[in-house]
Amino acid sequence: MMTKVAIIGASGYTGLELIKILHSHPKFEIVYVGTSQGGEKLSKLHPSLKGVVEFDVQRSDANKIAKVADLAFLALPHKTAMGFAKELLALHVKVVDLSADYRLELDAYEEFYCSHEDKENLKNAVYGLPEINRDKIKKSQLVANPGCYPTASLLGLLPFANYIDEDYPIFIDAKSGLSGAGKKLNEMTQFVNMNENMFAYNPLKHRHSPEIREKLKHMTNKDFEVNFVPHLIPITRGELVSIYLKLNSKIDAKNILSEFYKNEKFIRVRETPVDLKSTAGTNFCDIFVAQNGTSLFISSSIDNLLKGSSSGAVVNANLMCGYEENLGIPIFAYVP
Repeated sequence: MMTKVAIIGASGYTGLELIKILHSHPKFEIVYVGTSQGGEKLSKLHPSLKGVVEFDVQRSDANKIAKVADLAFLALPHKTAMGFAKELLALHVKVVDLSADYRLELDAYEEFYCSHEDKENLKNAVYGLPEINRDKIKKSQLVANPGCYPTASLLGLLPFANYIDEDYPIFIDAKSGLSGAGKKLNEMTQFVNMNENMFAYNPLKHRHSPEIREKLKHMTNKDFEVNFVPHLIPITRGELVSIYLKLNSKIDAKNILSEFYKNEKFIRVRETPVDLKSTAGTNFCDIFVAQNGTSLFISSSIDNLLKGSSSGAVVNANLMCGYEENLGIPIFAYVP
């Protein structure tokens, strides 16, 4: 028996990736594709889908979704997503939210985003990182899909959380392809600005900093100083995170990393520094670690649109619906 799903916010890159994964998924059937306007064909939104898959794109309506779908993916901006999620949950539709609306505790969310309009469901949302919350995700009606930068950063940090020296700050240097900035045009992402160029943006003030810090605190009961600096690089997709920290004792970092993730399907511990191409097009996170005494370097790589967004969301949906988490998930990289 198929689980019927809706995709709300289908016009963006994450919506497109969801369609590509779910169209060939053995247990999920797309029954509703929505945008804020509707009234057009899917191939008009995404010409690459012409002759492959077609839907009438509808104007998103929670009541109509609830009549046909068991689960909805919300690929919407923050603030917009929580309005839909609240309605859908009241109508007994499971929700995987790809926005930031349910990722943070209330005070942090309102400091870095906006006033929260669904405080009741916020308390029940599960942070959708299967490597730490798998059992909770299985029981949840609402999963908050992590941001791409926090996904790559936390997966690198978590094996060493109990060995980090609290007297020293954590530095995270992150680089992402342009698709992470979305489809909306702006001066920063124009070709003439990005071609043969690279730069930091919102250094030490990016909204993913509190997400990384909060989840680390939940894991360790320690409030680390996290200095996060993201960069845009002139590639389409992919994300590489470099983490620098001080340990509180001498450890065998490679062994700790390998043991921590020995049973994880989508984590690959690398013997050499990670690269972008090996994870592009997949749900894998590749991680490498090197140490010099109590100084530690961690490097992780993901596809920002997949592990950092859409395929991560489908993994969460698999768990919520009682399926194997790797069902229908992309594993072959875009190489060469």
